[in-house]
Amino acid sequence: MRYTKMHGAGNSFLILECLRGEQKGEDLRDLALRLCSPHSGPGADGMIVILPASEDADFAMLFYNSDGSVGEMCGNGARCVARYAVEHGLSPDPENIRFRATAGMITARRIDQTRYEVRLPDPSVMDLLRSTGEGFCSYVELGDPGLPHAVVEVPSSAFEDLDALRRRGRALRHNPVFPKGANVSFVCLTGEKSVRAVTFERGVEDFTLACGTGCGAIAASLILRGRIPGDRAEIHMPGGVLSVRLTREGGSVRDLLLTGPTALVEEGELPPPPALTA
Repeated sequence: MRYTKMHGAGNSFLILECLRGEQKGEDLRDLALRLCSPHSGPGADGMIVILPASEDADFAMLFYNSDGSVGEMCGNGARCVARYAVEHGLSPDPENIRFRATAGMITARRIDQTRYEVRLPDPSVMDLLRSTGEGFCSYVELGDPGLPHAVVEVPSSAFEDLDALRRRGRALRHNPVFPKGANVSFVCLTGEKSVRAVTFERGVEDFTLACGTGCGAIAASLILRGRIPGDRAEIHMPGGVLSVRLTREGGSVRDLLLTGPTALVEEGELPPPPALTA
């Protein structure tokens, strides 16, 4: 069985097609654990399985984090899958790519050869001021079931000590005020519509180079709090720049459009499972 490795602003994924029952026998969770580890597979932040879908979608996307857990949605992964679908003939119209994720229907479009835009699921939960016991953050769930995100503003000096931020992110990720855990984004404003950010991702259990749904949560929370004017934000993450534009309706937002780069890393055959030894 073949795989394709891609990344969106440094956020890496292994994409597998299972449209005709190619995957037999091996549990997908175990497969994700094996393949996402650089010690036993190509290595990646997550694994995306492309499955058949109903008539209203081109295909379905099942996303696994590198720890084997199922994720409700992945923004950068969705952009990579959109490009994969266009280049492999799974979506006939590059201006109207439609696929289902656990969090709901996803639509995307090609902007140019490498840049894709994806519509993130609308927020199902929006709490702009949630106490964590050690301070306050914004809490956003995208989609239904919702993908949980905590957005924490920090001074620019906090980015000078990523180890300290990592410890803080790990603690917040498991904070009981987040019933499903949370992806934790630390942010600081660097311009009127510009944000520096890094996200500690649930399921990866560390910082990633970029988090697409995290960018959606960042833009939604900062715009609704009046920290960013208008309807657009530019998020600078370690792996690159992602942009979000949205529609604001009073105290809520919808139609979060995430735009950014995609890149093909490699294609190959899946390595066999490691041999068992006595």
